Amino acid sequence: MTDPSSPVLMTQAMRWFGPADPVALRDIRQAGATEVVTALHELANGVVWPLETIVARRRMVQAAGLDWRVVESLPVHEEIKRAGPDGPGWDALIEAYADSLRHLGEAGIRVVTYNFMPLLDWTRTDLAWALPDGALALRFELAAVAAFDLWILRRAGAEGDYTPATLAAAERHFAALDEDARLRLERTIIAGLPGSEESFTAAQFGAAIDGYAGVDAARLRAHHIAFLRAVCPVAEAAGVQLVVHPDDPPFPIFGLPRVVSTEADVAALFAAVPSRANGLCLCTGSFGVRADNDLPGMVERLGERIGFLHLRSVQREPGGAFHEAAHLAGDANMAAVVSAVHRVQQREGRSIPMRPDHGHQMLDDLNKRTNPGYSLLGRMRGLAELRGLEAGIAFAAKG
Repeated sequence: MTDPSSPVLMTQAMRWFGPADPVALRDIRQAGATEVVTALHELANGVVWPLETIVARRRMVQAAGLDWRVVESLPVHEEIKRAGPDGPGWDALIEAYADSLRHLGEAGIRVVTYNFMPLLDWTRTDLAWALPDGALALRFELAAVAAFDLWILRRAGAEGDYTPATLAAAERHFAALDEDARLRLERTIIAGLPGSEESFTAAQFGAAIDGYAGVDAARLRAHHIAFLRAVCPVAEAAGVQLVVHPDDPPFPIFGLPRVVSTEADVAALFAAVPSRANGLCLCTGSFGVRADNDLPGMVERLGERIGFLHLRSVQREPGGAFHEAAHLAGDANMAAVVSAVHRVQQREGRSIPMRPDHGHQMLDDLNKRTNPGYSLLGRMRGLAELRGLEAGIAFAAKG
């Protein structure tokens, strides 16, 4: 038990996409973070991360007065997700992943984030949705997804995945789009977002979906468990915790299953692979899209396995839409979430790394080139708000 006069606080980090990121390491340090979370984004999926490259990148970060101890992300190759242990490339892909884990552990990395979403990482339909104050936010609209699915992708059987109300809204949405808007919608959904693992044309995406024929939720979950059983022993030996990022959005999309969407999904994963190296990146935005996910309760019940936090809030809208709210607004109940995190940290005597996620594009950043969701000032505002919230909670807890 830690001394209550010196509470354990979250480790404050920001995501950094490497030397080409328009947000510099100096900017992140001035924002008040002490660490970055990053990855070797220049390397293709399935390639072993060389030890010397990892060490050089960490030294670059440390030279700027920060540190790098959380990877986001080490991608899981699509063939591992799609074909599982019966796939012809399984052994080589698993060994490459294991080698990367060994190298990361040797370089001092302690947390490795990954996801198990088929084909797409996080998905949005608008990257610059105007808020009433003039800032820009990321937004997801189910009607826009359905419009793309039905009349641009033309996926066979897509009509059966949507309600009559969504189909009608999708038809209206598509009819209102000119050619440029239709192309922009296609690029937004499948051309790749910051940190995403793949990008596609519509034809390539349709073919990739066909490659998942016969892979339902049960099979994808089995492949996920097989992956963890293969790599968790390596992670344990390397002193690394693997943390899975939840599905974003947390429901099936384009006919593809998703299996890390609820607390029950995560609990089942932990029960199947009880290794301490099998952990969770709790993203309050991804889980928070679903009203049936009790975010503070999830922190309390899953806390000992949470190795990394993405703190953001979404505002749920009618019809399956949502947008990124301010960090202390929206549906997340961030005060209750951070209070639960504080209790876990004091109970376990450890600091959990966190980062503010998906900030609004605002102020001077409206005039700059930015990665969608990862401009500096919106995330700096979020980090400052979260820092103040945690300080207030810690002060009140001291009585």
